[in-house]
Amino acid sequence: MQKRIYYNHTDAGGVVYHSNYITFCEQARSEYFFKHRIFFENEGYVVKELKAKYIKPAKLGDIITIHTYIKEVKKASLTLLQTITKENIDIFEMEITVVFIKNGKISKIPENHLRIINELKNKR
Repeated sequence: MQKRIYYNHTDAGGVVYHSNYITFCEQARSEYFFKHRIFFENEGYVVKELKAKYIKPAKLGDIITIHTYIKEVKKASLTLLQTITKENIDIFEMEITVVFIKNGKISKIPENHLRIINELKNKR
C-alpha cells in the first residue's frame, strides 16, 4: 500500500510522528481485508505484541510503501512482518502478533480469512 505523508502525520519539524508508522501498518493490514470484501462486525484482530524498529525518518511530502508479510499462522493468531520503504529503502520495520477476537473472545481464525492470509503468505 502506498501513502503520501501529509502535514497531520508530522511533528513540528516535518518528520513523521513515531506512532503514525504503526497506524500506517494497521491501515495496510485492514486495507488487505477490505480489498477482499471482508468487513468486521463484532469480530476483528487485536494486537497482542509488537516490536518496532525505526530506521530512517519519513518527511512531509514523501511517498511511502507499506509491505506486509506473514511470518506465522496459528489457530487464533497471526504474526506478521511489516516494513515501510521510501524510494525502495527500508525506513521502518515491525513484527506484530495479532489475535482474532469474535464477540469479545479469542476465537479460531475463520476459513475465509485463512484463504486470503495464505494468499498473502505465498506472495513473499
